[in-house]
Amino acid sequence: MAKLPDFTLPYSLWASTAVPAPNFHRLEGQSEVDLAVIGGGFSGLSTAYHARRRGLSVAILEAAEIGWGASGRNNGQVIPTLSKRDPADIIAKFGMERGERIISLVRDSADQVFDLIRELKIRCDAEQTGWIQPAHTPGRVDIARRRHDAWAKYGADVAFYDRQEITQLIGSQAYYGGWGNLSGGHINPLSLARGLAAALEKMGVFVFVRTPARGIQHNWDRWEIATPSGRVVAARVVMATNAYSDDLFPGLNRSMVPVNSWQLATMPLNENVRATIVPGRQAVSDTRGELGFFRFDAQNRLVTGGATMWPFGAEAQLRTSVAARLASWFPQIGRPRFEFAWSGKLAMTTDFFPHVHQLGEGAYTWIGCNGRGVALSFAMGRELANLAAGDEPGASAVPITKLAPIRAHAVVKRLGPPVTLWKYRRADRRDRPA
Repeated sequence: MAKLPDFTLPYSLWASTAVPAPNFHRLEGQSEVDLAVIGGGFSGLSTAYHARRRGLSVAILEAAEIGWGASGRNNGQVIPTLSKRDPADIIAKFGMERGERIISLVRDSADQVFDLIRELKIRCDAEQTGWIQPAHTPGRVDIARRRHDAWAKYGADVAFYDRQEITQLIGSQAYYGGWGNLSGGHINPLSLARGLAAALEKMGVFVFVRTPARGIQHNWDRWEIATPSGRVVAARVVMATNAYSDDLFPGLNRSMVPVNSWQLATMPLNENVRATIVPGRQAVSDTRGELGFFRFDAQNRLVTGGATMWPFGAEAQLRTSVAARLASWFPQIGRPRFEFAWSGKLAMTTDFFPHVHQLGEGAYTWIGCNGRGVALSFAMGRELANLAAGDEPGASAVPITKLAPIRAHAVVKRLGPPVTLWKYRRADRRDRPA
């Protein structure tokens, strides 16, 4: 079993600017509930919210602090698409009926996030200003058109942009066109996690922090989850740990590849300069495989990031390479200095689709945010809550599949990310992806 995590949040923009953490406590003694949720990130919080709305008693067990993992470390972009799979891919894999349900779930995911923020009045610097995917080569404008048309066919609130329009929207000559979804946007992710957890406590959800699940067993019709200072007895369990999964359920942490993702935030820009870069304050992530992405925070920092082939000296490498990238896209800012740099893990699946698994009688999980963790986690939380409330498995938008550990996982985990990044870089230099 993994050792107890360091409870200290890593130094980051979000840890420095988020609303204060609620005063939650560790579990002492025994708690009996209808549903135990393991993990206090977006997936677990969303599951708890929807399960509580359906009348279930719920306990959240977070090993460290709310939002300690990916939910408190990501870029904060709320994007209602999958990262590598378009509607045609979804239909091809899952068939028309199931595929259209998945498309609808993804299409509505950003609205679900922002609607919940408004409903619960969560203070998290939420800006539903839209999401833009600009094309970084002329050939990828065709891909942008295809994606626009595909999502428009299924009722998404999308727009296509020619080169002049994308130049005005981004404030850069680096792009040739693009498309976007007007329902997207961005948030302070750690503030969102903390605010939602506080709202859940008011709804009667038990929120336990510094309470790692150390063991789990199923006895008759109940699950018993052991923690260092107590235990939870529950009829149903949802494992909501994604890239931070351990071996609590054997094989779960080998069913995905955890990938380290770096985020960087510039010093705040003055308003005159800021107004020349993404003046509409949309979230932006382009068509590169080695993604170019950026958005502004509430204090006008440009929040971006990147990846490295190997972990050694990653922060220093990225401070140099990402600064050069931004300077080439936005000459008006010169070579920027970064006030913050931090990293976290995201979960990738080999087919780039999210997976839902039944781990036992009444125990479920989903795995594989694939770089779309904010909106997708909230949507998947609702699906998991419905399963926990007793809905038929066939009613789930995403089919429930058997847990399938990746073959030669240790090798794939070590070599897969750098090899994939090398392939992306090679493809990004071409007019069309490989």
